[in-house]
Amino acid sequence: MSLTAAPGHRVGLIGENGAGKSTLLRLLAGVDEPDGGAVTRPADVGFLHQEMPFDPAATIADVLDEALREAREDLGELDRLTTALAATPPEGPDHAALLAAYGVRLERAQDHAAWDADRRAEITLAGLGLGGIDPSRALATLSGGQRARLALAALLVRRPTALLLDEPTNHLDDDAAAFLEEQVRALPGVVVAASHDRAFLDAVCTDLIDLDPAVDGPTRYGGGYTAYQAAKQAERDRWERRFADEQSELAALRHAVATTSRTIAANRGPRDNNKMSFGLLTNRVEQQISRRVRNAARRLDDLERHQVRRPPPPLRFAAPALANPSPDGTLLALRDIRVPGRLALDRLDLTATDRVLVTGPNGAGKSTLLAVLAGQLGAAAGGGEVRRRAHLRVGLLAQDSVFDRPERTAADTYARAVGQRRAETVPLGGLGLLAPRELGRPVGELSVGQRRRLALAILVADPPDLLLLDEPTNHLSPRLADELQDALGPGPGAIVVASHDRWLRSRWPGRELRLPAPA
Repeated sequence: MSLTAAPGHRVGLIGENGAGKSTLLRLLAGVDEPDGGAVTRPADVGFLHQEMPFDPAATIADVLDEALREAREDLGELDRLTTALAATPPEGPDHAALLAAYGVRLERAQDHAAWDADRRAEITLAGLGLGGIDPSRALATLSGGQRARLALAALLVRRPTALLLDEPTNHLDDDAAAFLEEQVRALPGVVVAASHDRAFLDAVCTDLIDLDPAVDGPTRYGGGYTAYQAAKQAERDRWERRFADEQSELAALRHAVATTSRTIAANRGPRDNNKMSFGLLTNRVEQQISRRVRNAARRLDDLERHQVRRPPPPLRFAAPALANPSPDGTLLALRDIRVPGRLALDRLDLTATDRVLVTGPNGAGKSTLLAVLAGQLGAAAGGGEVRRRAHLRVGLLAQDSVFDRPERTAADTYARAVGQRRAETVPLGGLGLLAPRELGRPVGELSVGQRRRLALAILVADPPDLLLLDEPTNHLSPRLADELQDALGPGPGAIVVASHDRWLRSRWPGRELRLPAPA
């Protein structure tokens, strides 16, 4: 593939896990070298590494000093050149060289906003939620999320000519993510970001590159994520129309070849006085029919060998028939639930058509609430009451999906979970959640994301009365996240979702339950 990005362009990389987003960033950064082709990059490249390139004993102040080093050097050199120019007569032999050097350094300082660097460092730390941390703290004492935010802050303070970001909104709350978007939009250079965050892609990107396999290779789309969605829907519509048209043509050709080849132009015998003219007419008509049959057969053969494959169906939940409906329509009711140190909830009632989005800061108890609803964590642990409708079927998509028999393949696990008949009706490979090569792999060899998608596939194929989803768009490509979000609208029965996904939350069709921060 080829990729060109000019200053002012902010390119988003999207696609399934394993599509090559991180690999492409490493090639652009010069961390890895390509087997073929060439990469041209500016000298000043900033790359958000998964791990910070600093000693654990280094402090926050050390990281910031390094981020500010170039700006301080630029300002110091401008002061030196200013002094030298003031002491050098305009007609002197060194004046032109000093003036040229001053112009180059001035342009560099302006591009990197060097005069504002120290103030920018304070604003950036505060904007990313690090403002209250003592600068003398060692990196080893910070959490993984804090270290990731510090690495991001250092890059924003530096303002490199080219900025490469790998999942930059991980570990950011809503305010920090909005701050990052504002900062990235203000950068004058090139930005290339790999991200699953649809809200970030829509707010920041001028272009998107879809790295998922396609006939013509990776595809570039102009605009943010909303524009990408519209373009992908138009592609899908064209694909479906072409498939339908080809299937109609195939049916017509098969019918023509099957019937026309048996047709005889003259279905009656010749009169005795007209045998010669009848024979000539028959030969001529049969030749025409034979030519048409050959042409149709050739077109049929070509179309059968090169026909467009059927578009994979989008994710869809089939609404189940609820068992023993209660007069008030309540599926499940919680009263005065207390899980010490994890959850405090006075009341929650769920009806058969409920759509509930559970939000709140980390540690508020979102996953704990889903575990209580699923019956995995009893109310007796801390007090409270849980009332369930009789024979209520509940399905939970946890953040870490674990299967009892890791040696079984993904396809076998799926078939045993949903039943052989349903597995044939809704084949795992047709859901688009796992690649064909992954269907025969033992579950224990799948990645965390692949196991979660297998668990989601089981829920899609056999939806329960109450569906509980904990961060459901994690480990999904933006396209699959869109399909899942669309599928949650019409079915199945009741749905409770806990999510940090800003795109999903901003478009949630139901009610919101916000849990308070832990005391």
